[in-house]
Amino acid sequence: MSDVNGNGKFLVGIYDDDDVVLSAVKEVKGAGVRIQEVYSPFPIHGLDVALGHPRSRLGIAAFLFGLSGTLTALALTYYTEGFDWPMIVGGKDSYSPVIYVPIIFELTVLFCALGMVGTFLISNGMGPTVKPLMYDLRTTDNKFAMAIDLSKNNIGEGDIEQILRKSGAAEVNIKQF
Repeated sequence: MSDVNGNGKFLVGIYDDDDVVLSAVKEVKGAGVRIQEVYSPFPIHGLDVALGHPRSRLGIAAFLFGLSGTLTALALTYYTEGFDWPMIVGGKDSYSPVIYVPIIFELTVLFCALGMVGTFLISNGMGPTVKPLMYDLRTTDNKFAMAIDLSKNNIGEGDIEQILRKSGAAEVNIKQF
């Protein structure tokens, strides 16, 4: 039995070409096999759709982080110039948000950037003490790996291995975590 972190027994198909692995995902899913993940040394256009991943909601998070930065900057500049230390120069208003556009922009970008880094680390379960699961070291260089969790499939190990080889896998390995 495997858990959320990927602990368990996996069948790993190694592919040599990105087009082959993209067509193999469709073929393997069409055969009724549940794919845990596909690992690639570079992004493959259309792979997320082929795997059935939902559309990312990171844009919403980025907007909310940016909005919180903007509101923080507006509140900070309004408090410091309007209440804490008002400076009336030439009879003008003590607070004019137009002159604080660079500060507002910079805090918006800062909050958005730091928030997105934190969101990325949390959503991917990453941190300084987390050891990554490596299905095959060559996936960081020039190979593509399709990991299939054997405990989440009703198809036998031998049948899945035949499906992977038929789909173009150069080799099929068993990986135990």
